[in-house]
Amino acid sequence: MLAGLAVFCATATASPGPIETEFDNTEILVELPEPALTAPAAPDSPEQLAGLVRRQIDRARSSGDPRFLGYAEGAFQQWQGDMTGRLLVLRATLEQSLHRFDNARNDLDTVITGTGDPQQKTQAILLLANMETVQGRYDAAETHCRQLQQRYPGLIADSCLAQLRARTGSPRKAYQALKRQTSSAKADITNRLWAEGTLGDIAAQLGMPEAAEHWRAVLSVSPDDLYTRAQLADWHLGQNQTDTTLSLTEGYEKVDSLAVLRAIAMVRSGHPNASIMVENLRERFAEARWRGNLLHQRDMARFYLDIENDTSTALEYARGNWRTQREPLDTRLLLRTALATGDNQLAQEVRSWLDKHRQTDARYPEAES
Repeated sequence: MLAGLAVFCATATASPGPIETEFDNTEILVELPEPALTAPAAPDSPEQLAGLVRRQIDRARSSGDPRFLGYAEGAFQQWQGDMTGRLLVLRATLEQSLHRFDNARNDLDTVITGTGDPQQKTQAILLLANMETVQGRYDAAETHCRQLQQRYPGLIADSCLAQLRARTGSPRKAYQALKRQTSSAKADITNRLWAEGTLGDIAAQLGMPEAAEHWRAVLSVSPDDLYTRAQLADWHLGQNQTDTTLSLTEGYEKVDSLAVLRAIAMVRSGHPNASIMVENLRERFAEARWRGNLLHQRDMARFYLDIENDTSTALEYARGNWRTQREPLDTRLLLRTALATGDNQLAQEVRSWLDKHRQTDARYPEAES
């Protein structure tokens, strides 16, 4: 079975906010995740290390807590043995999650060009195709999508090519073709959910209300798919359906992407706890800027643009985010912040990039000059 993929961002520096030093002896300052409280024995085989790293990456994805990525990285740093194909794929997944794309690409290329496990080669091709698509490197992405189609034909490969075609001028044809393939294919649940998520992304690009149906199909099976939950919550926010956004984000306040969407919905709807939510995020992001360890530049930019009305800070993070991530929501965010700050030259550069790839999206009218 081929695994999914989550993408995180990083970077930022700034001074901290006021630091409290007086606390009651019984006050809980922070709750540490379980790996920080225990010291499991160091893995003594590649299989044990792979299992440990896989669990930490999965927990980072399902919780949105980047500390689990740190635990996975620490396990790799302590490993003195050989790097198997599976370990290289897992390390590449970790490196991508930490936005070290060149390192991830090197590990995946090593697996693809090596003589190891065919399943790991296929996994590496899938991860590389996804990474190139996320970064807007569409020619390279097409090469890997076609390799995937040859090695692992089915809905995941079909989704890979459909996403690529949607980003390069043919979203409606891509949607219709993938929907037909999904209806006729006899696929397992992983492949089918992958296709449903892709259909949701393309439908949203086309401005089709069916986007919500596809994303809900994914969440009905995998409620902690944070990427899909954020896509759906943002979709409803864009439709001014703040109650639905609040429902989708309830209980996910510790996840930056969902917390920011929740805060925006609370402010827009006049929620009585809006100021508390905003202040919590303000402190959270101030601390992240102080530590210089920010893994969600898109969320930072969205917060400063739509909550704080600090357009210059928003542009700093939106620009940094777009250097490495060029998903539609990243592109729209950069366009919005560029126009909000009056940087028409930057806005035109983004529009030129969209024109070059014949990329259109119903969610960003700002692309029209």
